[in-house]
Amino acid sequence: MKPCLPPLDVTPAPSWKAPPLSCDCHFHIFGPYDRFPLDPGRHYDPAPALLPAYLRVAEALGLERMVIVQPSVYGTDNACSLDAASRLGLDRARVVAVVDEGFDEAALRDLHAKGTRGVRFNAVSGNGTPLEQLEALARRIAPLGWHLQIYAEGRQLPDLAPRLAALPVEVVVDHMGGVRAAEGLNAPGFQALLRLLEGGRAWVKLCGYRISSAGPPFADVAPFARALLDAAPERCVWGTDWPHPSLSEWMPEDGALFDRLGEWAPSADERRRVLVDNPARLYGF
Repeated sequence: MKPCLPPLDVTPAPSWKAPPLSCDCHFHIFGPYDRFPLDPGRHYDPAPALLPAYLRVAEALGLERMVIVQPSVYGTDNACSLDAASRLGLDRARVVAVVDEGFDEAALRDLHAKGTRGVRFNAVSGNGTPLEQLEALARRIAPLGWHLQIYAEGRQLPDLAPRLAALPVEVVVDHMGGVRAAEGLNAPGFQALLRLLEGGRAWVKLCGYRISSAGPPFADVAPFARALLDAAPERCVWGTDWPHPSLSEWMPEDGALFDRLGEWAPSADERRRVLVDNPARLYGF
């Protein structure tokens, strides 16, 4: 099992102030493991990353709303993510869950009552719902007003994009589409993502350090972020990706990641759109 680095203990304040009601649209909680044991089908071993530690990061960045994303290491057992949302309160927290065809209508409505507003498909980390269930699950979550979130590699997007565009729900693409920055803006996967955004019903998460080919400080990600902001300014959101799971060689500093967002979106209006207005529409705050 692949071990992971723990998140950094200290989060220095970024160089700019988040607007009120800013939202972290992508982070995970791991543990405590005596209450929420990891799934045996997982592909990596994360260090515990508990809610009090996350809240210190959120406070340092000025984030007031949060979206907990179900990680692959818990499979379809969403108890840890739902517990975190309950402790935060549904006035400020939402969940993107992992479900499969075994969840009936009652189970889905129970998830909705507990703050779930989307379903995640993870085609990268394994231990997730198979992509064969995309269409069937999209039809089942459509009456709830949920979206479908997809984590895929850039090389998968040219084939996936037509399927995603045909779904009866809105689609949120993780991590800037999983392209590699070294492939450039004309990479087939990135161009597929831009075409998907042009359809008007797709969103993208700008937590994009994972696409960097150069590593910290991730300067090579900037052209991709700018292209996405230009293509769909009303459907871009941002997340820390705390505690940055599955990394084993270096660990991002969250204040620096927030500064990257400030460089990508230098105007106050654009920052407010990405951090406040867009998340409020997508997650129903």
